[in-house]
Amino acid sequence: MTEASASADTPRNTLLMAAAGGLVSGILTPLLPTLVDRIAGLPGQLRISLIAVPFAVLVFVLVRRFSANPPWAAALAAVVTMVAFVCAVNAAIFIDGQAAGAARAMRHLLAGLTGGLVGSAVMAIGIGLLPAGPRQAAAWWPMLMTATLAGTLLALDNALGLDHASFLYPVWQAAVAVRLTQALRPTGPG
Repeated sequence: MTEASASADTPRNTLLMAAAGGLVSGILTPLLPTLVDRIAGLPGQLRISLIAVPFAVLVFVLVRRFSANPPWAAALAAVVTMVAFVCAVNAAIFIDGQAAGAARAMRHLLAGLTGGLVGSAVMAIGIGLLPAGPRQAAAWWPMLMTATLAGTLLALDNALGLDHASFLYPVWQAAVAVRLTQALRPTGPG
């Protein structure tokens, strides 16, 4: 009976650890632009990708721990995460520019939704193509939906004028880390 309850808690503990890692990386992410800005001579896209390093490290750990991928594939998943971050930021900026006549809150809401969708889609495609990555689209839908909806927190961050702190990153990264863990290692019912 004890072994059964211990094995039943393992998926929950795994998801809690993934969420905690996401919260930590999400707290570090908005602090990095100040640090990255001190590095002279870096192109803009590389600067943006460096901001994603805490979450990329978390993705490396999750892919390495919860999938049958070799170490090089986990490193590639981290790089894919950094690329996804750049794509998400660029997509959000593009949508914000396209909605120039709309109210500020609406622009941020649309930009957040778009950034969340684009970033998670790039991650899902990139990680799904790894040797042991989940190939079924259904495995990735929860991550795509969660990341897209959590992108709406960008509007809240902007409404509150948060520059060096954020609701978006800790919640978004914790939620995506949990969904990525579930995609890599389905926990079944319960």
